[in-house]
Amino acid sequence: MATDGQVLEFKLGEETYCVSIDCVTEIVDVGELTPVPNSPPHIEGVMDLRGRTTSIVNPKTVFDIDADTDAQRIVVFEPEIVGDQAAAGWLVDEVEQVVQVDHGDVDESPAEDDRAIHGVIKQESGAFVIWVDPKAVHAA
Repeated sequence: MATDGQVLEFKLGEETYCVSIDCVTEIVDVGELTPVPNSPPHIEGVMDLRGRTTSIVNPKTVFDIDADTDAQRIVVFEPEIVGDQAAAGWLVDEVEQVVQVDHGDVDESPAEDDRAIHGVIKQESGAFVIWVDPKAVHAA
């Protein structure tokens, strides 16, 4: 199920999550967002990134994370990754690092019917990192 590769680790509240680095186009600071009326609750708004309208998603809403922290960065994905016509970005509290992940370090998701969770990575420290699939999140 899981493959070797590099992942970008980021914080949402107190927990660490990651996505395949191949999905990430860039990481930017949070700027001014324009709210979009009648949009789903997980869409925080849109912003202009180098002339491209980019939808900004709050993954805390998607994953039902109750954290009172302010997002500092936006992880931006290409349109073909999220299956949309426009680029999309996720509000994250903090970007941590890019790390190499070996197949043996990734366990199946305990949430069997949650396609958004690619797996759970066991770190040497004993902590866990949730590997999420941005394509599945945006398809939901």
